[in-house]
Amino acid sequence: MPYPAGHRDEVRKKIIHSARRLFNRQGFDGVSVDEIMADAGLTRGGFYSYFGSKSDLYAEALACFFTDPEWNNSWEGVDIDLAAADSAAQIVRAYLSRQHFEDVENSCPMVALPSDVARSGKEAKQAFENVFQAMVGVLEHGMATGGQRNRVTAQAIAALCVGGMVVARSMDSRALADELREASMAVALRLAGWERGTGSELPLSRLSAAR
Repeated sequence: MPYPAGHRDEVRKKIIHSARRLFNRQGFDGVSVDEIMADAGLTRGGFYSYFGSKSDLYAEALACFFTDPEWNNSWEGVDIDLAAADSAAQIVRAYLSRQHFEDVENSCPMVALPSDVARSGKEAKQAFENVFQAMVGVLEHGMATGGQRNRVTAQAIAALCVGGMVVARSMDSRALADELREASMAVALRLAGWERGTGSELPLSRLSAAR
């Protein structure tokens, strides 16, 4: 009996979703193809009809909401509306939020997997670069004025967001990790002029939810 239309795409998405969660939790080397397929409710035998290797899957799992419209671009209590006028400020606050910090499995892969990417091949590095550049583009678009300075500022803000969360996740002290997140958020918002009192800032109720 033939599978319904769209079945193959749905299975592929299911594998990528499982891989992303497991890679975020355990790293590339810590997860086997068997584990990924079992988590997706599938058998290992079907894996190679969708992906050439675990490395190929890894590159696709590096997508984030900046490049994948179907990626769940929210953490509990923190939503991001990429179509909103203040989307760039929303991204900074959400990215460095307590909810993102705690939700390891659903992290943006740029936070969870950078050291793995650095040891990986060209495909994984290109996937990481694509996500980072997309993030920079969204941040740049959200700034009030154009020009080269905005591009440089957007790159610095993106690096603060990703790097700040990576370092915070590496801290043993939760208090120090929270302090670092808050510091990174404050500097990132200040760089783009999204400080408290500007038109681009979220209402205080949403800002509090994102912390």
